[in-house]
Amino acid sequence: MIAAYSAGGALVWIVWVVAGFACLASGVAVVSFSNPFYSALALIGNLGSLAVLYLLLSAEFVAAAQVLVYAGAVMVMFVFVIAYVGPRVETPWAGAPGWQTIAAVLAAGAIFLEIVVVIGLKASNSLLHSEHVNRTFGTPGWIGRLFLTDHLLAFEITSIVLLIAAVGGVVLGSHARRRDPNEASA
Repeated sequence: MIAAYSAGGALVWIVWVVAGFACLASGVAVVSFSNPFYSALALIGNLGSLAVLYLLLSAEFVAAAQVLVYAGAVMVMFVFVIAYVGPRVETPWAGAPGWQTIAAVLAAGAIFLEIVVVIGLKASNSLLHSEHVNRTFGTPGWIGRLFLTDHLLAFEITSIVLLIAAVGGVVLGSHARRRDPNEASA
């Protein structure tokens, strides 16, 4: 019995390590590829590896939603917009860092600080309190009831933002497809 549990525990750790490294590698690939299509494919890999991590946490509904909603529907929309807009030539970085770079570094520092604090609290056994979780926690019915009662406004705002993003992609694509009147016809 102990040997079977040990082998099962080792398999879980192996899957966790592989999924974690796949998540990190695909995340780095998302920001390092210059081709936006390859970045979108790497993001699909990242979302898939996150779904595996959710499965290891026994969050089957969240893993299925991750694959169906994000890796499926949202990424299809991203790939469609990337294909519709087409490649763009961007100017290389020159000069001092902009406000977005500074904000990104500050956000990364805040997340790093949070990780250090949580690891410190975990090491000092300050996170050992236990909470009672009922059997309906995390079920599709519980999540649906939570979305459509307590978080209805955020749920609807998210759907409107996604609709605006889709319309914006089509508008950007239509402007990119228009030919410059100064160009010579081929």
